[in-house]
Amino acid sequence: MGARLCRSELAVPASNPKMIRKAAGAGADLVFIDLEDAVAPEQKAAARGNVIEALCSLEWGSTLRCVRINGVHTRWAVDDLIEVVGAAGQHLDVVMVPKVRAPRDIWFVETMLDHLEGQHHLDRPIGIEVLIEEAEALAQVEKIAAASPRLQALILGFGDLSASLGMRAARLGYPGDVWHYARARMIAAARAYGVDPIDGPYGAVKDLEGYRAEAMAAAAMGAVGKWCLNPGQIPIANEVYAPSPAELADAVAALDALEAAARSGEGAAMHNGMMIDAAGARTFEAIVQQAQACGISADEARPDPDPVAGSLR
Repeated sequence: MGARLCRSELAVPASNPKMIRKAAGAGADLVFIDLEDAVAPEQKAAARGNVIEALCSLEWGSTLRCVRINGVHTRWAVDDLIEVVGAAGQHLDVVMVPKVRAPRDIWFVETMLDHLEGQHHLDRPIGIEVLIEEAEALAQVEKIAAASPRLQALILGFGDLSASLGMRAARLGYPGDVWHYARARMIAAARAYGVDPIDGPYGAVKDLEGYRAEAMAAAAMGAVGKWCLNPGQIPIANEVYAPSPAELADAVAALDALEAAARSGEGAAMHNGMMIDAAGARTFEAIVQQAQACGISADEARPDPDPVAGSLR
C-alpha cells in the first residue's frame, strides 16, 4: 500500500462516451469505466469499444485508468479481458473484479492477465481490485486479500452485500451502524496483506454532507479511499482521505518530540499532555507518509524556527 493514490474512485458507465470524457478530467485519483452493472446486457459487447477508445485517446493525467469487467461467473468476463487488454492494455492500470466469492476468482483473472500481457508484449503489469459484495467473500476476506501479488485493493460493495446477507435493516431499523463489522473485517484483512481498503458507494449523490460523514467514519476506521458515484463527491473524498494541515502538523510535532527524546536516551516523549512511544509513532509516521503521497511535504508542517528570516524568504 501507499505508492498510489486512491482517495476517490469515480464510477462511469461504459455505455456513455460523454460521461467518460468528463470523468477523465474530473480530478479523481482513479476512474473505473463500468462494463458491469451500469451497462444493459444487450449493450455490453458494444460498450467495450467505448472503453478501448477512451483509454487510448483521452488525456487522463495522473488519474489511474480502470475497467470494471463483468463477474467471472458471467458469459462476458472473458471477452471483456481479451478485447480491452488486447487493444488498450498499455493504457490500462487496473482491472476491477466484481462479485468475487473466493480466491479462485482472482486467480482466474490473474492467469488471464498473465497470458494477455505476454501475448501483447505489455511490460507493465495490470493491477487488480476486487469487490467484497458477497457473503462468501466476506466470510473468507483474509484469503482473498492474500490471493495475488497483483491485488491492489479490496472494496466494500454495500448494495449486493446487503442482498447477499439478507439484510432487512432499511425496513426494520438497526440500533447502530449496520456496516461496522463488514467494514472492520475488510479493512483489517486489507491492512494485514498490504492492499488498499476502499469504502464503497454512497447512493444519495446530492447529499454531500451525508457522503462526507460516511467517508469520515470509514477513514477513522482505516479506509484510504471511497467510491464516487458523482463528480461532486470527488473533492470531498480527496479532502477526507488526505491528512488535514492540523493533523499533519500534530504528527510532525509528535515525531520530532520522539526524535528529541531518543537523542536524550529516552524511549518515550510527552506530546500535548500524552506520553508517546515507538508504538504510537507508527500512527504518526503513517500520517506523514500519506501526506507525502498526496504531494504534501512534512517540512511544510514544521513551524519556521526564525519567523523574521522566514518572512524575508
